[in-house]
Amino acid sequence: MKTLKTLLLTACAISIISCSSDDENREIIAPEEPTGEITGSELTGEITEDSKLLASIEYTITGSLTVKEGATLTIEAGTVIKARSGRTDIFLAVERGAKLIAKGTAASPIIFTSDATTPKEGDWGGIVLAGKAPTNEGTDVQSEVAGLLYGGTVSDDDSGELSYIIAEYTGAKIGGEQEFNGISFFGVGNGTIVNNIVVNNGNDDGIEFFGGTVNVTNVFCSNIADDMFDWTGGYSGTITNAFGVRNDGFDVASEDPRGIEGDSNGNDVTATPISMPTLNNVTILNLNPGVALKAGAEIRRGTVAAINNVLFATYGSASFDNRVDTADGNGNGTVTFTEAYAQGTVGEDNVGGDINGEFSVIVDGITVSADNTVSAKAGVGADLSAFDWASPSFVVIQ
Repeated sequence: MKTLKTLLLTACAISIISCSSDDENREIIAPEEPTGEITGSELTGEITEDSKLLASIEYTITGSLTVKEGATLTIEAGTVIKARSGRTDIFLAVERGAKLIAKGTAASPIIFTSDATTPKEGDWGGIVLAGKAPTNEGTDVQSEVAGLLYGGTVSDDDSGELSYIIAEYTGAKIGGEQEFNGISFFGVGNGTIVNNIVVNNGNDDGIEFFGGTVNVTNVFCSNIADDMFDWTGGYSGTITNAFGVRNDGFDVASEDPRGIEGDSNGNDVTATPISMPTLNNVTILNLNPGVALKAGAEIRRGTVAAINNVLFATYGSASFDNRVDTADGNGNGTVTFTEAYAQGTVGEDNVGGDINGEFSVIVDGITVSADNTVSAKAGVGADLSAFDWASPSFVVIQ
């Protein structure tokens, strides 16, 4: 039996050194082995040459920060980067042809958070990466946030590495309409390494894929106002060991929050490549009786998905409206389940496109004790022990 504490992840209480930096203070280094550093603690503007952020310096993003094509930004394990709260232009973007090497460790994760005294969802934008992998929107498409071009024909395109990353209080709105996700992958290729990722307290989606082929392992989305895991535009990667939870007390929600939302192309469901992702070992959990998830998974608009070993669960009086929904006015979806489990009030399926596979009703896939400790049955859905590194308030008990 695996158990874990579902207390909210909290921002680290770390002071900010209020000195500034600019391009002329950046030490230029060789692309093949970045060893230089950005001088100062304020980050804004364009990074045009290989640069490094050090764990010994406490950084603040004070404006849009973009890694330009041909440059690599390396971030040391244990680095904390705070974002100036209350503005819509605070984000980290990585252009097509640039790289982000952010390799934390279990003992020293890299944390992106808000600088607010009382942080909340939507305090800043998020992390945006663009690549050259295929999308059914074209080969030179502009991202809906950060204004990056993405798309191409390079399935194994390499945008760097993200390992042991926590991104929290993301999802700032742009002009009152478009919103940042916690982490957005626009046409990112499978040469990019992504594993051990946490997105917490997000005002839009947790993680979203816009086309591309990137694979992700061990991803946890906690307290997400809209969709925990989202894809569109011909995404065809593999997501392995994914856990999404809405905690009791997290009441911020869009009109239709879901565990999983999968689209291919709402304008043309035949556009290629079709979104055809594979998801392995997934748990979608609602613990909040006041906010129902619209669906455990909404697979629509031409998507053809395979989801293996999945648990859709609620606890107490929390609920889903639908367990699975494949019907949509802009095109139905198709999903095939193997080893599928349902627990609690997860609703009925809304069938438009095919839903293949049978769900087993389970009563002990998830249990919750009075102190908010979640127990997950071994082998059912996500392995929660993969996330025991995430925070002192997020603890797995073997």
